Amino acid sequence: MFSKQVSFMLAARTQQSAAIARGIVQTVRKLSTGSGSEVELIRHDGSDKGIATIAFNRPKAKNALSRSLVSDFRRTLDELRLDSETRVVILRSVVPKVFCAGADLKERATMSPVEVEQFLHSMKVSFRELETLPQPTIAALDGAALGGGFELALCCDLRVAGPQALLGLPETSLAIIPGAGGTQRLTRLVGASRAKALVFTARRFGPMPALSMGIVNDVASQESACDCQNSGYLRALEWAREILPNGPIAVRMAKKAIDYAGTVDPVTGLDVEQLCYAQVIPTQDRLEGLRAFKEKRKPVYHGH
Repeated sequence: MFSKQVSFMLAARTQQSAAIARGIVQTVRKLSTGSGSEVELIRHDGSDKGIATIAFNRPKAKNALSRSLVSDFRRTLDELRLDSETRVVILRSVVPKVFCAGADLKERATMSPVEVEQFLHSMKVSFRELETLPQPTIAALDGAALGGGFELALCCDLRVAGPQALLGLPETSLAIIPGAGGTQRLTRLVGASRAKALVFTARRFGPMPALSMGIVNDVASQESACDCQNSGYLRALEWAREILPNGPIAVRMAKKAIDYAGTVDPVTGLDVEQLCYAQVIPTQDRLEGLRAFKEKRKPVYHGH
């Protein structure tokens, strides 16, 4: 219903804005299936119930993006998309010193040009599906996230880096360009001039430069965890725990409104915000928030 309202409203705007909006709605509806074990879905319990972790586990290839891994990943996103119990999603690697090494170049060398195009399409769709998950997403970067791995992290709402994080888009050093959205998402994040500097030079950089450029939201110090190889993930869990107690419907609607802000004109953006606000008005969570404020206690939200 919400998507139909947005599409109808945007149709009254410029054709350009309407076209953008239709693309967003269509992408949100894309679902897929797959099988395998290179991507593990971990549902937390106890006080962390509502947090889900997607863990990449392809150690022999440093989590390189192969056909099987991308298929696994899309299946996992499909499972999470309609899961009302999951409130926050963290992406991490269980392979030491690497988040994702990017494209599987060995596998790609065996592909025909048509197969390369098909694979790139599937990868782009999976990245867009990650970007449009209704839940907030956090990338925990405890190692190298290069090329497609960095592009994957850029699809998340937030990024938290450990002291061993190494980021970059090195594609031009291989005589290609970022092909999974990196030129677009990085530019929106840091501006055209800085994005060009990073892509043209194929520069690799650590967590502190990433923080200063606004690429990551937080950097975990080595002292913040017993094992520095997991400090980014542990810090990401802290962020997830800050989000967890807030109204889940409100958080999802806030994400939707903010995401539209970067793709439509300001007037349309305000209208989208109003539509998102309208979704929280009839919820029991909103009434619980008012009661808790009046009774001077912490609210308990159930997502309805």
